[in-house]
Amino acid sequence: MYFVDRADAGRRLAERVGHLGGGDVVVLGLPRGGVPVAAEVAKALRAPLDVIVVRKLGVPFQPELGMGAIGEGGVRIVNEAVMRATRTSEQELAAVEARERVELDRRARRYRGDRPRSELAGRTAVVVDDGVATGSTALAACLIARNQGAARVVLAVPVAPSDWTRRLADAADELVALSTPGDFYGIGQFYEDFTQTTDAEVVACLDEAAARVSGGEPSAPASRGPARSASARADDPEVVVDAGPVRLVGQLTVPDGATGIVVFAHGSGSSRHSPRNRFVAAELNRAGLATLLFDLLTEEEALDRANVFDTALLARRLTGATRWLRGRHDTGGLAVGYFGASTGAAAALWAAAEPDSTVRAVVSRGGRPDLAGPRLTAVTAPTLLIVGGDDHVVLDLNQQARARLNCENQLAVVPGATHLFEEPGALEQAADLAARWFSTHLVPTPDAAH
Repeated sequence: MYFVDRADAGRRLAERVGHLGGGDVVVLGLPRGGVPVAAEVAKALRAPLDVIVVRKLGVPFQPELGMGAIGEGGVRIVNEAVMRATRTSEQELAAVEARERVELDRRARRYRGDRPRSELAGRTAVVVDDGVATGSTALAACLIARNQGAARVVLAVPVAPSDWTRRLADAADELVALSTPGDFYGIGQFYEDFTQTTDAEVVACLDEAAARVSGGEPSAPASRGPARSASARADDPEVVVDAGPVRLVGQLTVPDGATGIVVFAHGSGSSRHSPRNRFVAAELNRAGLATLLFDLLTEEEALDRANVFDTALLARRLTGATRWLRGRHDTGGLAVGYFGASTGAAAALWAAAEPDSTVRAVVSRGGRPDLAGPRLTAVTAPTLLIVGGDDHVVLDLNQQARARLNCENQLAVVPGATHLFEEPGALEQAADLAARWFSTHLVPTPDAAH
């Protein structure tokens, strides 16, 4: 089952939970992506809409691995097993919690303004997200709703892995998912439009729902501070990239206030339509980074399989696309990074090794950096190599390639993941690692063009 966007998913989910209408129900969306879905559910059930703000507590040296979660009202959930396995001390946990508590409070104030948190005592709490991957956030949200006094908790999502009920059986009184595909590897795989949800869109959903319940007109409370425009990105689904001697089709997404742009180099047999790369791109957009996905070969060139593995040719296309981005008014001043998947990683590193390269960071997912050959030693951009823990051959190749890199570099292994990161939550972890790497290294420079 596929969804046009989050609103479409919400309307279809609302039909499935229609039996909850008429009761004392509060619909709780998980910011940000779960809120547009929850808004449609709340509208159909004629129920109030609120957010349930959750922050994961990541292990200090492996932040993508959650050792617990916190929620509003002082709710705190700790996974003692993860703390023991990672040898995380109580002092380190306290430091992470203090940092995340500040962000949690900021988001709660930003979303609600002067409105109080919905009272859940004795009511049915319907927790809604745009999908479930690992389930850690959904689990924390359900536990928080229960701790706030909800008499009944329902977790409802458009899509989830096939084994999700086993992992979340104790989290809620009722679990609802429209689709539980066996080939699940990421939530964005099942949406045609999975672009980031902005703070402004979350606020707009809550304002509209509040006005509907009270019978008034939506208005943004002044105490929220400056809000972002609801049109928080510029998205050209079919841009034409001038990449040297050829013109190639691509998709360019530039969120408002973007701090950098990431150019994607897909692997053999893939294209700009790669659902995995599109998922990662959406996660980078959420982090405030612009993205360009484009076909590195023309249709005619792609018919010759030799071109698919011509690393030098693909690297020239990346260099040409980078030059094209430099000449645009909306991307010319942004720091550039490369994201390469599979064989595309070799092209990204090859291009980054050019003497005049301005690339500021490189990320490889399940990549073949070894195919960059002697160019590896010339790479100066900070490089992150992400490999699945069960992708043994590629892991070995990445370890060997890393030993030849002279730049700042890191090898991140996603436990249990295979080459395509198809396991539940694996692609999310890879995307999170990439977002953190690029957000750290693609920072604006004082002399950047505008």
